[in-house]
Amino acid sequence: MKIVSEKILHEGRFIRLIEENGWEYIQRHNCTGIVIIAALTDDQEVIFVEQFRPPLKKRVIEFPAGLMNDEAVDKEESIFEAAQRELLEETGYQAGRIVKLFAGPVSSGSSADIATLVRAFDVKKIAEGGGVEDEDIIVHTVSLSDIPQWLKTKEQEGCLIEPKVYTGLYFLTQSTA
Repeated sequence: MKIVSEKILHEGRFIRLIEENGWEYIQRHNCTGIVIIAALTDDQEVIFVEQFRPPLKKRVIEFPAGLMNDEAVDKEESIFEAAQRELLEETGYQAGRIVKLFAGPVSSGSSADIATLVRAFDVKKIAEGGGVEDEDIIVHTVSLSDIPQWLKTKEQEGCLIEPKVYTGLYFLTQSTA
């Protein structure tokens, strides 16, 4: 589709609202991408994070994730560097190896965001985690066999489950790369 008109309706600190050919959507202007990290410990435990998400006014269960190149740095951060940084900041785990699984839209009808799902291998706990600055992240490690019941319990407690959790779980149980 040819762009007939693109207009910035509002620009905030991190996102802008754009109208293009009559379609409104958001676009981040403080990063170059989003990375989501699916990680499994040597004990076959999946690493999840739980945090309050203001737009939803609820706590959400997610994989560790974050923005690429969202901090003032001298060089461009690769998806692998961003994944390693976010995994450590949010969970206190460090990966021995990270493999890109795929990239795709977060919400193709309302956002220009592209997220890349990676798999973290050989993860080791080396720090506390919990996020940076004003983040209040709770780290959960859950045995693969306990995940269905654990997710159900978290929902009953009022948490929302990020749908990408189910995609990541597929890759954690299928991928041996």
